[in-house]
Amino acid sequence: MDADLWALETEARAQGYLTIAGVDEAGRGPLAGPVVAAAVILPDRLAGTGINDSKQLPPKKRLRLYQVIYQNATAVGLGIVDPVEIDRINILNASLAAMAMAVANLSPVPDFLLIDGPFGIPASPRQRPVVNGDALSASIAAASIVAKVSRDALMTRYDQEYPQFGFARHKGYPTRDHREALVRHGPCPIHRISFRGANPAPKADR
Repeated sequence: MDADLWALETEARAQGYLTIAGVDEAGRGPLAGPVVAAAVILPDRLAGTGINDSKQLPPKKRLRLYQVIYQNATAVGLGIVDPVEIDRINILNASLAAMAMAVANLSPVPDFLLIDGPFGIPASPRQRPVVNGDALSASIAAASIVAKVSRDALMTRYDQEYPQFGFARHKGYPTRDHREALVRHGPCPIHRISFRGANPAPKADR
């Protein structure tokens, strides 16, 4: 990538902040499953890892980097909000709540947050929302990898519980196969009923 993925961290340190966490989430768009957020504090300039926005990485490399992050990060925190709560408070609020939860699960406590997206989160450290932050900040990119891999693992486990939906393949996103399974079987307990398409009318028997 052309961008210096450490520029935002370097700027924050120049302003006197010592413990900087990147925060991101995975799973805003699916019809099923939780939204999962991660907060990651990296050591200063963890070099040579190839950390990048999780959406730009093939699955095998994403998993390898997930392992590198857990082995080298100063701290990693996760936050998970389930589909019932997503339906109750909407996906934006659920995403922000998951990110705040991830930050609360960090030790040491960060004094500055770099947050993917345009919104701040309900957490006390100073924070900077960064649109497209997973492509501009190493810390946010690391959080995006952890959130994505963690959520994919949850959806693979749900596939064993609800095999008729194929969650291991599409992770709850509205693929053609997923939509057809919803028409055949109706929603299961992890579907987000408030989402358009998650509760379609079943096909009439012929």
